[in-house]
Amino acid sequence: MDKKRIAVLVGSLRKESYNRRIANELIRLAPDSLELQILEIGDLPLYNEDLEEHAPLPWVKFRDKLKGYDGVLFVTPEYNRSIPGVLKNAIDVGSRPSGKSVWKGKPGAVISVTTGRLGAFGANHILRQSMVFLDVSIMQQPEAYISNVGELFDANSRVSGKTEILLKDFMESYVKWI
Repeated sequence: MDKKRIAVLVGSLRKESYNRRIANELIRLAPDSLELQILEIGDLPLYNEDLEEHAPLPWVKFRDKLKGYDGVLFVTPEYNRSIPGVLKNAIDVGSRPSGKSVWKGKPGAVISVTTGRLGAFGANHILRQSMVFLDVSIMQQPEAYISNVGELFDANSRVSGKTEILLKDFMESYVKWI
């Protein structure tokens, strides 16, 4: 069986981001049938339709890269009960120009991460809503809300115990989903 190439979009740009750490753990724990790679979104200029005629090179590169993936995983924090602007911008850049969305038909999944207790529930569901419009089929179960993330990593930025099991089960389910 050929490996499925999966783009991982991390909604936090902070160097020591817990979201990036979770994304790296997903990469480590992914089944052999998947090849996960973080697709950077921090250098994308803000979407402005006026620029489409001569699209900025970072937009072109992002769209071209995303076309080459078989699916997408979103790892997102919650900012003000929504998704971070950088992630929304990446979604917008990939969905344009109209009729040429690079998201269409890709199987996706969402993991939301927070240092708080609610597991970034709001961001998780807002992201799911956007994906419905973009024809990205989001895995429904298991849902993944990671709370109190600051307490979950060891000195090597690895998770263990229940969190490791949760991420492994999530990835196994995603393989079945795609």
